[in-house]
Order: sequence, then structure tokens, then C-alpha cells
Amino acid sequence: MEIYDELVARGLIAQVTDEKEIRELVNNGKATFYIGFDPTADSLHVGHFMALCLMRRLQMAGNRPVVLIGGGTGYVGDPSGRTDMRSMMTPETIQHNCDCFKKQMERFIEFGEDKAIMVNNADWLLKLNYVELLREVGACFSVNNMLRAECYKQRMEKGLSFLEFNYMIMQSYDFYHLFQHYGCNMQFGGDDQWSNMLGGTELIRRKLGKDAYAMTITLLLNSEGKKMGKTASGAVWLDPNKTSPFEFYQYWRNVGDADVLKCIRMLTFLPLEQIDEMDHWEGAQLNRAKEILAYELTSLVHGKEEAEKAQAAARALFGGGEDTSDMPTTCLNEAELADGKALLLDLMVKGGLCASKGEARRLVQQGGVSVDGEKVADPMFSLDIAALKNGVLVKKGKKVHHKFLLQ
Repeated sequence: MEIYDELVARGLIAQVTDEKEIRELVNNGKATFYIGFDPTADSLHVGHFMALCLMRRLQMAGNRPVVLIGGGTGYVGDPSGRTDMRSMMTPETIQHNCDCFKKQMERFIEFGEDKAIMVNNADWLLKLNYVELLREVGACFSVNNMLRAECYKQRMEKGLSFLEFNYMIMQSYDFYHLFQHYGCNMQFGGDDQWSNMLGGTELIRRKLGKDAYAMTITLLLNSEGKKMGKTASGAVWLDPNKTSPFEFYQYWRNVGDADVLKCIRMLTFLPLEQIDEMDHWEGAQLNRAKEILAYELTSLVHGKEEAEKAQAAARALFGGGEDTSDMPTTCLNEAELADGKALLLDLMVKGGLCASKGEARRLVQQGGVSVDGEKVADPMFSLDIAALKNGVLVKKGKKVHHKFLLQ
């Protein structure tokens, strides 16, 4: 199966322009394509997985990825999918986040001469002359068409700043610049980016002529993929210091029955033939599929050793073995205890299980917390030095486990 057909079979492609030309470029390894990442945090999260895996698949088929870090667009902020304006970041924060992204991406993509390259749009966007940009680029955009774009429509009721209104022009200019300076002939993005991507394609054709190659492809569930990055307790990060390998494994081990095979198909590199055989799995077999998904993705992000440790810890824990050696752990010292005891609510906040004591109290009162396998209903429940020295396992709901240990 050729790579374009594989992308379709895995459910990755929703819309394209010039499908015949795109198919030919991709299948023959002639695509130089870019995907953009705005540095809104110091770590990528699982919502970026689809884009990262797509770049890897296409590079394996001989195509060249261009990773575009939005050091320039990060000054503006993408309004897509948001009900309010993003917080303004300092230049130092933007640069730090860009550096973190590159380090994480190196696990997915091979960088080097004639291989993948990473560029930062701050290198050209921050040098633009405002009036010149308005004359040369702004004249190619219809305000009427821009206001019809989905990324702007959903913001009109609460207010769209003029700063954010420029985002489409800036993203479009990125494709124009990459086409001219890097031979980039294709762009990929989520379905929420379709209007911005078409803007880039149209800009190239208007400035350089209709014969200029400029293709766009959107990813089928990228907007849903972004939702994958969020849980009730926050984001699921690729940085092990933010989300441990065990927590990362458990996140994927606990996906819904209806989503597990879709995730395996879209995000893992298992052969389609093997995945097709799983289509008929049900009941207990779906738990096996979830283990496969969790192991494959944890191995991809954190390496096989960490994936094996996380899998062994999860199997021991849920099989009754209670092996907590690789479980997320918060270490305490006696100075943090009051009268030799620690209030459970305080521990839950300190360990990141809840954002506040109020939230922790409600969870306890609703029967959603257990300590060493026993339900706790008293919000004033506390743990003494002896218990904490042995290590205490706190369980939030059915899926979140955390160990507290006094050192």
C-alpha cells in the first residue's frame, strides 16, 4: 500500500486540495511539507501526537518534514478553538518553549542534512515592515472571507481583537516564505486550521502565479486530538517531569472502548493488517488492545525500558501485586507535617490530584478517594509518620494512583 492510501486507511486525511498532485508528490517522496507548532507551553502534549506521527510516517516514505516553530505567531496567538484571547508571553518564554519542543521532537523525527529541518517563523515575521506587509500581503485577503472563517466566527460574540485577526495573514505568510526559501510545496494542519491553510495556498498562487505548487491537507481528527491532551486533572504532557511514564501509560490504558482501535490505527506504527484483525475484538480483548496502545505510545515517547516498567507496574497494581515502584510519587519530610500527621486533603493538593482543598474535600465526601485500598469518607482523615514512612497509596476515582512517601 502506498503511503497516501495508508494515510487514508488510518483515517488521517479529511480534506485536500489538488488530490491527484498531492498523491503523486507524497507517494514518490517529493513532498517538502510543513506543520506548525505554536510554543504555548514548555512541552508538547498528546494532542500533538497526530501531527508528530504523521511527520514520521511521511519521512519514512522519503518526504522531507519542515517543523515550523511559531516563535513569531506566538506573539499573536491562534484564536482557533478559543473563547478568549491567549495570554501574552514574553520573548524569553517563547524561546524557552521553542527549545523544549525541539528536544522532544527529536524522538519522532530525524533532523539533519537532507532530512527534517526546524525553522522558527520569528526569523522572518519579526523583521517585517508593517506598512509593506499591508500593501504586499494584506491586499490579497478579503475581510469578508476572513470573517466567514470558522476560527473567527466563534469569537465574534465575545470579541475578536485586531491582534488575533492578523493571525491568518501571518500563518499564510509562513507558507509563502517557506515555499520561496525552502521549496516547501505542502502544508498539513488540523481541520480547525483549514481556513488559515487555504489562505496560504491562495497567497502563493496570487503572488507567484497559478502554476505555483501549493497544496494543503488537513488531519481528520486533529481537533479531537487536541482534546486528547486534556484530562480532568490537566494536560497529558510528553515531558516526563510533567507527566510520568506511568501516568502517560495509564492515560492510554484507560481510553474508552469505542476509541481504542481508532487510536491504535491513527497513532501507532503497527501494520494495518494486524490492526484490521483487532477490529472484531470485544470484551476482555479490548483491554488487551488498550495495553497494546499504551505500550506502543509510551515506548515511542519515553523508550522501551520505561514502557516495560510502566506496563509491569500497571499489571502488578491492578492484578493485586501492588508494585508501586514506578508509580508517580510525592516525597515528604517531617518538617511538612503538623504534629506528626499530614491531612489527606493537603496531600492530594501537593501531589496534584486536586487543584484545591475544596475540590479534594468534595471528592472525599463523594466517595471518590481511597487510601491503601480503603475508601475514605472523612475530610479530616490524616496519615501519621509510621504510615507515610511505609508509603501510602492514594487512589482518586478508578484510574488515578499516587504514592506518598516520608523520607
